[in-house]
Amino acid sequence: MRRTVRSYVLRQGRVTGAQERALAELMPVYGIAYREETLDPRAVFGRTAPLVLEIGSGMGDTTARIARERPDTDFIAVEVHAPGVGSLLKLIEQEQLGNVRVIRHDALEVLEHMVPDASLAAIHLFFPDPWPKKRHHKRRLVQPAFAALAARKLAPGGILHVATDWEDYASQMVEVLMAEPGLRRENAAHTRPPTKFELRGLKLGHKVHDFVFRRRP
Repeated sequence: MRRTVRSYVLRQGRVTGAQERALAELMPVYGIAYREETLDPRAVFGRTAPLVLEIGSGMGDTTARIARERPDTDFIAVEVHAPGVGSLLKLIEQEQLGNVRVIRHDALEVLEHMVPDASLAAIHLFFPDPWPKKRHHKRRLVQPAFAALAARKLAPGGILHVATDWEDYASQMVEVLMAEPGLRRENAAHTRPPTKFELRGLKLGHKVHDFVFRRRP
């Protein structure tokens, strides 16, 4: 999947010394290099367990907390920004989270080329960049091509959990995901820890929307 329009911009955020050390020392331990070949989760984690892909793990606090609370599940966190990758690597080391690995690359390319079809127990997409200006909506991650790809990579019964605090993006998410024949909407609540972006949105008076879709059998 080669794209000219991406859902992110690589910002030159400040990388702390500790994050730089984590990138240099811990990425070889807990990181997975991007390759255009299918990943073998059993070889990565040394076991067979439900596998969750976390798209845009940010600074990693939410990912680490979920992984800590679900030791029976394996997680692959995909993030492009160096400070967030370094921060999550530090958390993995500090908390000895053997069920988390990190890929620093474009999430759609990871899904397309590295994740086996029908292999994921869940995909988490919490507070992706909302690209609020109308002329930038084409950059939003949740588009028909993403919905079709997610449905293909989820195992039957697997869950796609998305969240946003932008009203118009929430409407777009529902419209796009409802139109994907491989997914059906779930009304049951699925809890998750709060994220930094969620808390910032709440301070601004935004309403948080969580949507859960399940891969059809």
